[in-house]
Amino acid sequence: MSNERRAAIPLSGFQDPVIAYTIEGEDARVTAANEPFENRFDSEPPDTRVSTIFDRFNIQHTTGDRDPLAHLVAGDCVGIRLDGYGHEGPFFARVIPSDEHTGYLVFSDLRDCPDRKDSPGFDQVTSVISHDLRNPLDVAKAHLRAAEETGDPEHFESVSDAHDRMERIIRDVLTLTRDGAVVDPSEKVAIETAARDAWQSIDSEQAELTLSDSLPTVMADPDRLQRLFENLFRNSIEHGVAADQMESTNHDAQITRDRSTTEDAEESKTVTISVHPSPDGFYVADDGSGIPRAERDIVFEAGYSTDDGGTGLGLAIVERIVDAHGWGLTLTDADSGGVQFELSV
Repeated sequence: MSNERRAAIPLSGFQDPVIAYTIEGEDARVTAANEPFENRFDSEPPDTRVSTIFDRFNIQHTTGDRDPLAHLVAGDCVGIRLDGYGHEGPFFARVIPSDEHTGYLVFSDLRDCPDRKDSPGFDQVTSVISHDLRNPLDVAKAHLRAAEETGDPEHFESVSDAHDRMERIIRDVLTLTRDGAVVDPSEKVAIETAARDAWQSIDSEQAELTLSDSLPTVMADPDRLQRLFENLFRNSIEHGVAADQMESTNHDAQITRDRSTTEDAEESKTVTISVHPSPDGFYVADDGSGIPRAERDIVFEAGYSTDDGGTGLGLAIVERIVDAHGWGLTLTDADSGGVQFELSV
């Protein structure tokens, strides 16, 4: 990535303390710092090693499985909890890679998020952040690769939109930790529009979306409604596609592969998701593997997942958004054989 492209994210645009860094071997060097960082940490001149900044803190925990510097050098988008630096902090530092060798480290003072008995714990908050940010982050990465390959400037607009989406998600999570699930269902929102916008955030090549021509308009919080659709769509894609791929693998192990079976396997990787009206609202259905009846009482619990790589937060977030709107949510079998989420509004 060129210096001109990196400069598209000015440090002055961050309200929290932030540094820009470049990777050098097994460490990183500070290339710039914004004014809030200089005021909070008594300045850091260029060429300061990031390791010396981490060493100021006696307590260092990450949302990953390695130490903070190792994650930063590897380009991992992780969160780091830092404490034990005089009277400052504790801080939650976010590693935001810019390209293979550069990035940003943003420090948020956790004292700005009061500790409340009904607030999500540190692990849950960081899991929500990592789960919800994955959608626009994947979109940004895909369009950035396409822009580098084709030079088409339209891809940069999509990257910018994805970054805006990530900023809104971070703002929502901060609101969640401070004041609970604040929802403002005061706007008339077309279900079709919310679903299409959410689908653009998913940007999946392994799924198809079909929308009814007669979807209703509801009173809702437009941003939260889009989040609801994003999580329902991702749930169908992750579980439906994974199941189809496993069935395809088992089938191919029993027969000789040829061109026709390879094409069949590719087709089996696509899950179809539908959004249709219902007598009292709308529903989202897919033709995936469905959810066993024995598991339907627990799939909305935070942390429950049948996917080894899943966070188990997608459907929990859906239920919370539904409850905050005062709607009803029912899980049933879809006519297509998959799962159907019915929302009464």
